[in-house]
Amino acid sequence: MSVLILVLAVSAACCLGFGFVLQQDAARRAPLGDFLSPRLLLDLMRVPSWLGGIGLMVAGMALGAIALGQGEISLVEPLLATNLLFAMALSRHRTRQPLGRQGWSGLALLAGGVTAFIVAGQPRGGTAHVDPLRHWLIIGAMTGLALVLTTYAKRSRLSAGPALLATAAGLLYGVQDALTRISGQRFGEGGLAHLLTGWQPYAVAVLGVTGLVLVQSAFETASLRMSLPALTAAQPLAGILCGVGFLGDRLRTDAGALAWEAAGLAAIVTGIVVLGLHPCMPQGVTRAERVRDLQPS
Repeated sequence: MSVLILVLAVSAACCLGFGFVLQQDAARRAPLGDFLSPRLLLDLMRVPSWLGGIGLMVAGMALGAIALGQGEISLVEPLLATNLLFAMALSRHRTRQPLGRQGWSGLALLAGGVTAFIVAGQPRGGTAHVDPLRHWLIIGAMTGLALVLTTYAKRSRLSAGPALLATAAGLLYGVQDALTRISGQRFGEGGLAHLLTGWQPYAVAVLGVTGLVLVQSAFETASLRMSLPALTAAQPLAGILCGVGFLGDRLRTDAGALAWEAAGLAAIVTGIVVLGLHPCMPQGVTRAERVRDLQPS
């Protein structure tokens, strides 16, 4: 792993983590009538802190795109998952909560899991799979699962809804990262004209806007601790699946390596959940307050 990829990916994670905290702080005050509607974005555009959060998110996505252009998605995605560490750092600064045993345990699990997966798997590039069936099967499965989760989230938007929406957004962002890498390859091969003749950059834009609506709706209806862990866990898993499935990324497949890779991914997800439930994470508007907001005055 090159130092450049490490710096780019961690810098992207920093921008994303800080941006998510600012976005949730603004979105939790948005009217519930905008739930899962593009109107939500229009309303939030009037809030300076949300615009600042979006600016950081765009910067993080740009840095992540550059990292994806330099390295394998199976390498970059676990590093991007550390955005929760930076979100927690900003939240801890605001709440003055000590890390405690839970915080340090979550940090160790997340950092150790990322290290174990990268060291054991040794992600490296290869020839991308051109089988269109596998390509569309994986993309269809990810987007289809995101649609199913969003449908169920509409029915339980004040209970499990936020976590379901965040998971759906994470799946879409994982696919978006894979298509961003393909778009970068097309640009490198033939410039802007070759890039714009492919469907991938347009899919990246659609996935980005759709994911943004899902994330802001999740932030709007629940605390950061109920939404960000699901988003942070789903994105790298979807991205790694796309990387290995059709982008040609290769991981070590001997028994010992597979065991450590599985343990690393499990530690990443567990660490994300432990950190996401830490008391320093903003609680936002309570469910009771949201129910009261839904009742006619």
